[in-house]
Amino acid sequence: MTDQEHMFASIAAAPIVPVLVIEDLAAAIPLAEAFAKCGLAAIEVTLRTAQAIEIITAMKAAAPQLYIGAGTVLNEGDLDAAQKAGADFVVTPGTTPELIAALLDSGMPALPGISTASEALHLYELGFQRQKFFPAEANGGAAYLKALSGPMPNISFMPTGGVTTANLTRYLELPNVFAIGGTWIAKPDDLNAKNWTKIQDTATDAVNMARAFQELTSAT
Repeated sequence: MTDQEHMFASIAAAPIVPVLVIEDLAAAIPLAEAFAKCGLAAIEVTLRTAQAIEIITAMKAAAPQLYIGAGTVLNEGDLDAAQKAGADFVVTPGTTPELIAALLDSGMPALPGISTASEALHLYELGFQRQKFFPAEANGGAAYLKALSGPMPNISFMPTGGVTTANLTRYLELPNVFAIGGTWIAKPDDLNAKNWTKIQDTATDAVNMARAFQELTSAT
């Protein structure tokens, strides 16, 4: 098993990936320490804030056992910055020909974003077996991914966008979903209040819920 395969297998075993929009660099270490205690395998730090790159570096140093993804990667510059920051993988909301070329050239593990069957098939033909489905709920949700599982059984998705504890099991029961990404785990109010304990508890509950569901479905 390659390092990339091991990483994605670890994520699939704890299939909750918090999607984080962090404004304050000082939050990086306490957040990383909190997530490291939850049973999570990976988190995604979006490049939507001025200090996101520094935050990735700080979180990786504080919790090296976590796989740190850089999200909202839009172009080659973002990809290069994420690599230099020490990100383990990158996530894009969509793709352009230039971004696809940069991803392929980099060799970095990536979850390129798709919202249509044509996009998914095109990326699969280029070697991307795992992809991000975004924005999930706005694009048909679990029902849409279920429809893709028949004709495209070899593509696995991480749906993100509108996924919460209220609907996550509808995604996790699908054979073509290996993980889900969610912003509800670290809400802006909790981040601003430095409520690390609440964020840790929310992440722990989500991981436990996902694992219990996996165990239940594997036993039936």
